[in-house]
Amino acid sequence: MTDRYIVVLDEGTTSTRAILYAPDGTVIATKGRELDQHYPEPGRVEHDAVQIWQRTLACARAVIERAGGADRIAAIGITNQRETVVAWDRRTGQPIHRAIVWQDRRTADFCETLRGAGHETEVQRRTGLLLDPYFSGTKMRWLLDNVPEARALGDNLALGTIESWLVWNLTSGGEGQGGGLHISDASNASRTLLFPLVGNGWDAGLADLIGVPLSALPEVTDTHGQFGYTHPDLFGAAIPICGLVGDQQSATIGQGCLSPGETKATFGTGAFILTNMGQNVPASSNRLLGTILHQSGGERHFALEGSVFVAGSLIQWLRDGLGLLQSSAESEQLARSVADNGGVTLVPALTGLGAPHWRPDARGSISGLTLGAGKAHIVRAALESMAHQCHDLMQAFAADGAGWDRLRIDGGMSANNWMAQDLADVLKLPVERPTDVETTALGAAMCAAVGVGLYPSLAEASACMRPETDGFAPAMADAARDVRLAAWRLALTKVMA
Repeated sequence: MTDRYIVVLDEGTTSTRAILYAPDGTVIATKGRELDQHYPEPGRVEHDAVQIWQRTLACARAVIERAGGADRIAAIGITNQRETVVAWDRRTGQPIHRAIVWQDRRTADFCETLRGAGHETEVQRRTGLLLDPYFSGTKMRWLLDNVPEARALGDNLALGTIESWLVWNLTSGGEGQGGGLHISDASNASRTLLFPLVGNGWDAGLADLIGVPLSALPEVTDTHGQFGYTHPDLFGAAIPICGLVGDQQSATIGQGCLSPGETKATFGTGAFILTNMGQNVPASSNRLLGTILHQSGGERHFALEGSVFVAGSLIQWLRDGLGLLQSSAESEQLARSVADNGGVTLVPALTGLGAPHWRPDARGSISGLTLGAGKAHIVRAALESMAHQCHDLMQAFAADGAGWDRLRIDGGMSANNWMAQDLADVLKLPVERPTDVETTALGAAMCAAVGVGLYPSLAEASACMRPETDGFAPAMADAARDVRLAAWRLALTKVMA
């Protein structure tokens, strides 16, 4: 085994991080920076793409210096929130608009127009996705229609998700440089509405339907392999880029869900549940998503996915928006301070409802309030909504023939022991949580380690790099569970109406 390290660039919604891993999965160093969120209008969420690059570069330099320099780095892996879109000029490397973030809903009317014209069934059959503003293809179309420079650039226009933007800068030498490598991996490409689950390359028919020129799109690669090298001026020497994978697929790999049926749930800004489907192309009848889990040598492995838009962002809203919490960690203490939710039910549709409902027009609610309800009951109801949403998804997965026998959880919010136990209780399933819940970056480290040749396969990388786990067993009485779920269904029905 080499004494060199893996660097992972982990591009989240609210922060960027660089993590230095030893080949056995041990975290040696971490450096993170927050990212500014911009809300130019209701329903619109944007990032500064240049800021993403500059702060990512600063974090990468910090951990590479900690490792002893670029020659101590075996490879770089990148994982990212998947549907955020950047548009830039190939000649200058300059963005022509702020990045449009995955949470953005500005293309809802366009999606409804396509749905009303009867296109959703065929789009879902080919891509595994539904016509929703969440996915990146309609954001690309918006940029073409609303940023005059986009169409004026012609073949000099580059469109890509965050891993594409970072690879361009890493290989071109950074801000203001043209001539970078323009690539995306199959896991990220499968989130665009433009890339079929079966077949090679972008789909011209889908690109024509959405209205995105193929010339602007990146070349699609495997999730692990040797894709290119960083510009030597950035870190003092060229470093191979060997792992590219969307964040939820990366967490699935990091959790070791490499066999069909194995399921993970990541609780970050949103909550995302993926079940490994092996080489069986997923086809959902219950409004779940089919996606590419990983690809090597052109061979694809798939997952069935349920996406919840609001998870950790709900606790952030309780803290920053309502002032009910001093810190996110306080939510566990408050939940434990009361015997039950006091009759309060919270539906966290702050940015609409994701799977399996897909109602972008839905709005959140807090119901069942009485004079006896305090902030602890509201906070507890917020944490309970995580299990309620997961229960809805568990039923949808089972109806699609992908039932769960246990759930592996990760992400920052999963560190809450009360919530982990509540998931086990409401789902009536064993819940497993790794001692290091940041498995998103670990999955990218595994991909990079395999891509550079440190391990022959993801299975062997997982066996050597995964941390130990804690377990939570269901302990709730059936009657108590039934009362909870009945109240949830009633509140959900009112929100959906």
